[in-house]
Amino acid sequence: MTPCAQPRRTWRWPGSLEGRLTLLLLAATLVGALVHAGITRWPLPQFLAWLRGDLALALPASDRFGAWSGLLLSAAVLVPLAWWLAHRALRPIARLLRALEGAVASYRDGDFGFSIALRRHDELGTLIDLHNALGATLREQRQHLVQRELLLDTVVQNTPVALVLVEAGGRVAYANLAARHLLLHGKSLNGMDFGAVLATAPAALREAVAAGVDTLFAVEIAGEEEMFHLSRRAFRLQGRAHRLYLIRRMTREISRQEVASWKRVIRVISHELNNSLAPISSLAHSGAELARRGDLARLPGVFATIGERARHLHGFIDGYARFAKLPAPRPQAVAWQPFLAALAQHAECRLATPVPAQPGWFDPAQIEQVLINLVKNAHEAGGPPGAVTLAISERRDEWRIEVLDRGPGMSEAVLAQALLPFYSTKRSGTGLGLALAREIAEAHGGRIVLANREGGGLGASLRLPRGPARDVD
Repeated sequence: MTPCAQPRRTWRWPGSLEGRLTLLLLAATLVGALVHAGITRWPLPQFLAWLRGDLALALPASDRFGAWSGLLLSAAVLVPLAWWLAHRALRPIARLLRALEGAVASYRDGDFGFSIALRRHDELGTLIDLHNALGATLREQRQHLVQRELLLDTVVQNTPVALVLVEAGGRVAYANLAARHLLLHGKSLNGMDFGAVLATAPAALREAVAAGVDTLFAVEIAGEEEMFHLSRRAFRLQGRAHRLYLIRRMTREISRQEVASWKRVIRVISHELNNSLAPISSLAHSGAELARRGDLARLPGVFATIGERARHLHGFIDGYARFAKLPAPRPQAVAWQPFLAALAQHAECRLATPVPAQPGWFDPAQIEQVLINLVKNAHEAGGPPGAVTLAISERRDEWRIEVLDRGPGMSEAVLAQALLPFYSTKRSGTGLGLALAREIAEAHGGRIVLANREGGGLGASLRLPRGPARDVD
């Protein structure tokens, strides 16, 4: 029976580079001392003496070398030996550096599959393990990123909203399937000039793009009129300016909103008619009974109440008629000082900013009506009367007129519906004030934004173009 083989023990260098370098320096010192002693003391001098005496060779007479001669001979022996030892000691580091160069080049090219196969048990081994772990993490993140990009591309390509991404030079950088079918019968738009694409598009779409603002437009498709909403967003992608156009089909949504609006109109009108006609009917019956009894002294009061309810009903109907027949605005250059002086006669508020020197561009009568409604709502919010302020600021391409109060503000549900027609939280409100303000702002090419303020209160921001709309190339 053969004995069990004993495992072969291999000697390893110390586990740190500092330890290895220390051993190499000690070994180099010891070898250098031995070589110098061997050349100057023993055995080289004795060997030369033996050659000269026994073999009668013509050699120098001295058996010993001088200091400089010993150093030169020692250097002649030690320099090649030192070079060989340095080469052996630094070879793993050189291999690792070459491997790291290849890894960095691969990462630069987007290839994260590079790993280092060296196995060491020192600081270099730790660096190799960290590098390989980094590569694995980058590969995993790259895989997740590719999967997310595929998911995002699938969602964007199959969304019913048409998306067109246009570079600063006017070239189409990206267009999804909905945009292809809407603009070019399903053909690819990538790389095409967006202006040339619009030249073959419906006129309503070209006008909506040229308007430069988010807007609704109608296009006849297969003999039926379809409503679309165009919105645009500007941003920078990889350091270059881009513009994203989103075209959404809104026909069904608008139809549902129209039905919901008509239902609200019918409920509001029915409520107001009942509130007015029921007292009028009751008072008419009471007046007839008083007349039958001959109690004529109370009849004027009955008739006065009937007239008051009739006037209220007439004012209610007139408000709806004015909302439905809102005339188109007639924008003009408006100096702010006289405009604000006229507004102060109808709406009490404090001007919180200096009066702008640059004139505005709007229909003064309509914008005055909007601000009167906003200031009235601010006072009715319940905050301190002196806290209602008016602020006018000039931005890059628009005027911002803000009416600010310190009332309780609005909940998120109320903010989402406050600008809708016939929506009101007041018991006697018609829901037309803010809706009329929004209609006027949008007719000017602007908008109204409502937001709660820090510290309490509401801010109503009327945003209007700084000047007349210009044609867009």
